[in-house]
Amino acid sequence: MLEHLELFFKSIFIDNMVFAVFLGMCSYLAVSKKVSTAVGLGAAVIFVLAVTVPLNWLLDQYLLRDGALVWLGPEYADYNLSFLSFILFIATIATMVQLVEIVVEKFSPALYNSLGIFLPLIAVNCAILGGSLFMQAREIPSLGLAFNYGVSSGIGWFLAILAIAAIREKIRYSNVPAPLRGLGITFIITGLMGIGFQSFGGMLTGDNEPPEEGENTTVESIEEKQINKEIEAEEKAVSYNDVVNK
Repeated sequence: MLEHLELFFKSIFIDNMVFAVFLGMCSYLAVSKKVSTAVGLGAAVIFVLAVTVPLNWLLDQYLLRDGALVWLGPEYADYNLSFLSFILFIATIATMVQLVEIVVEKFSPALYNSLGIFLPLIAVNCAILGGSLFMQAREIPSLGLAFNYGVSSGIGWFLAILAIAAIREKIRYSNVPAPLRGLGITFIITGLMGIGFQSFGGMLTGDNEPPEEGENTTVESIEEKQINKEIEAEEKAVSYNDVVNK
């Protein structure tokens, strides 16, 4: 239970998709002019992450990683299909996004029209792919934790876009200097919010996993390994997003 709570709060406040790793910034900036549209897109992101991260965890555990196919027989133990991770992860994400788009168009046409092109673009949102890649990089051990991570990451992104949308609605009536109006003041506010969220970093520290014999167990080495894994996953998600935008 403690492990679930730790992952939940860490994913929302400390490793927030927007404020910690700056993923999903395009939708965050474009659809945060109104609270109503921000709530709709944020809810869609939570749903997509809550479904795709556990599904991709199952794909990673039983199909993609080295030796995952051992359940088919001993002769398949040496197969490694990890090179298919991007293709299968994106296929899962695109399927769920299509489902969300159909449901929103059916039950809330006004929200569907207000979200516009950004609803189908959830499929190429680097925050969505980043959730699955971070799950893979962190080697989350169970399906329950994978679901927890997907939901909490989505909630973190939802809180980020909801907060900036509320601020942008209020700031319209403020006397903002002309050169900073629009995206200028939005970037400044986002940076300040990011600093605020990083202040939660001291809430959860330590590592619950017992170290292997002969392994360097200093705090610096543990943090360095974790940071290297997260940076690698972040670079994959950002590079994919750059390719799509081109």
